[in-house]
Amino acid sequence: MAETIPNGRPESANIDGPTNPMVTPILTDLYQFTMAYAYWKAGKHNERAVFDLYFRRNPFGGEYTIFAGLEECIKFIANFKFTEDEIDFIRSSLPSSCEDGFFEYLRRLDCSDIEIYSISEGSVVFPKVPLMRIEGPVAVVQLLETPFVNLINYASLVTTNAARHRFVAGRSKILLEFGLRRAQGPDGGISASKYCYMGGFDATSNVAAGKLFGIPLRGTHSHAFVSSFMSPDEIIEKSLKHHNGSSVCEDFVSLVQTWLDKLKWSHLLGGIFSETNQSELAAFASYALAFPGSFLALVDTYDVMRSGLPNFCAVALALNDLGYKAVGIRLDSGDLAYQSCEARKFFCAIEKEFGLPGFGKTSITASNDLNEETLDALNKQGHEVDAFGIGTHLVTCYAQAALGVVFKLVEINNQPRIKLSEDVSKVSIPCKKRCYRLYGKEGYPLVDIMTGENEPHPKVGERILCRHPFSESKRAYVVPQRIEELLKCFWPGKSDKTREELPPLKEIRERCIEQLDQMRPDHMRRLNPTPYKVSVSAKLYDFIHFLWLNEAPVGELQ
Repeated sequence: MAETIPNGRPESANIDGPTNPMVTPILTDLYQFTMAYAYWKAGKHNERAVFDLYFRRNPFGGEYTIFAGLEECIKFIANFKFTEDEIDFIRSSLPSSCEDGFFEYLRRLDCSDIEIYSISEGSVVFPKVPLMRIEGPVAVVQLLETPFVNLINYASLVTTNAARHRFVAGRSKILLEFGLRRAQGPDGGISASKYCYMGGFDATSNVAAGKLFGIPLRGTHSHAFVSSFMSPDEIIEKSLKHHNGSSVCEDFVSLVQTWLDKLKWSHLLGGIFSETNQSELAAFASYALAFPGSFLALVDTYDVMRSGLPNFCAVALALNDLGYKAVGIRLDSGDLAYQSCEARKFFCAIEKEFGLPGFGKTSITASNDLNEETLDALNKQGHEVDAFGIGTHLVTCYAQAALGVVFKLVEINNQPRIKLSEDVSKVSIPCKKRCYRLYGKEGYPLVDIMTGENEPHPKVGERILCRHPFSESKRAYVVPQRIEELLKCFWPGKSDKTREELPPLKEIRERCIEQLDQMRPDHMRRLNPTPYKVSVSAKLYDFIHFLWLNEAPVGELQ
């Protein structure tokens, strides 16, 4: 959906600033300012340039990436303005020979003449295809490079990581992001919560992220809460009102103890446990008195099967007598597959013996340094876990430190430019381009194709030659059944284009899930996934290689 702006001018007043107030025009590398000064000194600063932002390789050994961070980039340019303090600091950081006129130029600078064309946030994307195309005065666009790369790099990496965890866990499981304490600083924690939710997680433990982004919150208690109790005698206020308000149980702790005795002598459960840890029982009873409608207990402080589980069940059954339904347990150590299966048997035995429909389905949450590999191993072993709390490996992207986003000049003053390298993967694809996704008969995307901006649009049902940008023999004809143009205008500058609306986080999350569902299963699998094809048109292929030969120096043999 596009939002029409009068005269095509972006109304920055309608767009809030970046989530992190540290994202300002000076959140950049020094060489962006030295280049900006050199452009200005040479009179080149207003030359019209086109840059592509893209990445070269999919992360985590996979064959897909989720694009994220666009909204923060738009918020950044909508509010791009140097303060006097910032200008003074830039002046002090550059050589004293820099002329005053340059700082006056910075004082007037904004992004009103910048145009941004981008793939929609939450989309599945692939190497070499521009995620964003940024057009405008070369000095201004150059100043956007570092913040844009910074805002896209981690966002896309952690969203992809979240999506991969969701794929392994399956659609039926609840995924909880618990990574704040292990994240790389406050911004890493806030960003991780936002983008893990975008990538398919259901909730976060991060209260600040819940407030900022409307992400559902989850959390119970830690081992410290359990071990802080010494005995049930510590509980002063023991009364609990029935869920429907009809009566009051004056001694909830005694009711819990009664149920624990029943469980101990149960013929289905007999012998599993004898004496449980009474301080743990006190902690559970106390927590249930505080949160009778949302009781979920961490059961591995002392011994899961001999103490934690029967203590939880005693409290849950006491709550049931008063009209409440306990949520479940959390396992945070040990053999999660075995413990979850034993816990499920325990719940089912109670349902059968005491005639409590649904008790066997009491929720089991697992945490404890989980990652893609452990989720996959649990699936292979067989388990009864309903929800996973995942932290360190998720938010730190432990398996891969960075995505490797790059920002390359592809055109200036309507002249295509190319960056060459002995490493072919680092050769850029020149000129202003249009990008399309071609879909086959089964509804799956087959190939992404880049064309020159002025080439005719590909048409449904017409045969299109798709060429690998750098390998002469890799080519194929495609007859698309559906075509999606990927780059849309999110910031029109002074053009008469309409601006795409920035959707809310929940819509981006839904788009991400929908996009992943459209992918062919062999592109998604963890082991040996099939590479997705990224191509160029025959005309663009010829032009790339013409420009390559034109720009590469000819060697001379002595």
